[in-house]
Amino acid sequence: MKLLYTFACILFLSNSICAQDFSDKITLVIHGGAGTITRANMTAEQEKAYRSVLNNALQQGYKVLQGGGTSLKAVEAAIMVMEDSPLFNAGKGAVFTNEGKNELDASVMDGSNLKAGAIAGVTTIKNPIRAAIAVMDKSPHVMMTGKGADLFAKEQGLEIVDPSYFYTEARYKALLKAKESEKVELDHTEHPKKDFKDKPKTGYNDNDLIFTEGKKFGTVGCVSLDKFGNLAAGTSTGGMTNKRYGRVGDAPIIGAGTYANNATCAVSATGHGEYFIRSVVAYDISALMEYKGLSLQNAADEVVMKKLVTIGGEGGIIALDRNGNIAMPFNSEGMYRGYIRGNGDSQIMIYKDEARK
Repeated sequence: MKLLYTFACILFLSNSICAQDFSDKITLVIHGGAGTITRANMTAEQEKAYRSVLNNALQQGYKVLQGGGTSLKAVEAAIMVMEDSPLFNAGKGAVFTNEGKNELDASVMDGSNLKAGAIAGVTTIKNPIRAAIAVMDKSPHVMMTGKGADLFAKEQGLEIVDPSYFYTEARYKALLKAKESEKVELDHTEHPKKDFKDKPKTGYNDNDLIFTEGKKFGTVGCVSLDKFGNLAAGTSTGGMTNKRYGRVGDAPIIGAGTYANNATCAVSATGHGEYFIRSVVAYDISALMEYKGLSLQNAADEVVMKKLVTIGGEGGIIALDRNGNIAMPFNSEGMYRGYIRGNGDSQIMIYKDEARK
């Protein structure tokens, strides 16, 4: 009988009968961008607003995991919350190109089978992360761009909106400032502290949503581990303020801004995309684990705190392995980040001096 059971497990290893139960390790990690994020440039009301949305993203993703859902579905749920919030540079509130458009990028990867999907330069898809998943699940391709990707999403029944949906006054003002100096801004231009000297002590409006973080990378991302032991990663962004010529950063590029492999880890990045592409950041972390046997934390630190710094790259990543280990290194002043585990342990962090529990 024992021999028969062993044989059955070999034949049906992927079935839940023989599969290991990871219910006690389910974990979700998110980021909402990295950059010049300091307490000096953040009011209590602004910080509260960010923490509220980050917490909602964690809770929505965790709800999927807790209900037995897949890591991919959890990543989708968490990222959609941040795409729908004008606090971040993804979906609603995305930055403007030189032409005055909002062009969105996103990608996703399933660590159980190495399938991936990505979209770039789309202008009418309400939640780009859903389009990236559709490319992965409903097409033979990995990446679609521009009008073709918009059309594909519409054909798949995803929610399509008028481009004006993504507009926020604060992002548009950031474009005008960038044009004045003929600069391409990484997410948005810094607003001097004096710009907010007359701001009410309580509450905020749309003009205040993009606060005083300065050089901030507002890309959003999520990595997740489900009860089946499968990892997934996703990333979504609006790119650079005042970008031209159809520029695309690392967020939709598998191996640069997003990567997931059950054998190693799941990674989502945020930062100066050109450097992350050249360094193949997300895949490099996985490769260091696979080929050199480094731990998740050591591999992430090697790439973000050493390799990227050497070539002048700024930003950070969130990463998760199959044992539920988390890494969140960043070489900028701060990074919006948070995690939640199956045992209820959760934390949201913004500043550099906030250590993980």
